[in-house]
Amino acid sequence: MLIALNILFLLSFLVFAYLNLNDIDWYLWVPIYLSAAICCGMAAFGKFYSLAYILLIAFYLIYAALLFFQKDGVRDWLVKYNKPSLVESMQATKPYIEKTREFFGLLIITGALLINYFAAQ
Repeated sequence: MLIALNILFLLSFLVFAYLNLNDIDWYLWVPIYLSAAICCGMAAFGKFYSLAYILLIAFYLIYAALLFFQKDGVRDWLVKYNKPSLVESMQATKPYIEKTREFFGLLIITGALLINYFAAQ
């Protein structure tokens, strides 16, 4: 079961990395998704590096917290802008939409790595 889940995560994160190639901040998001893809791919073959997981999870959670509290971040999307749809258009024309999408992407990656981290313990 965990092998299949990791293969699904691996393929998903590779697609997410590919889709971010045309983004303005591709240099940040492609490595973020590729790092998660590599960890999940290795986990599918039974290789776990706890320190790598801890460092990546810490980075993702710190970055998610920054996106949450930044001006026009997730908190503003929730409170100030009354949660407009994140999926109306794939073009994020408003900064709070882009930051909120990135925030949830980081949470998805963190969840995948946490599953592997605790499964390896």
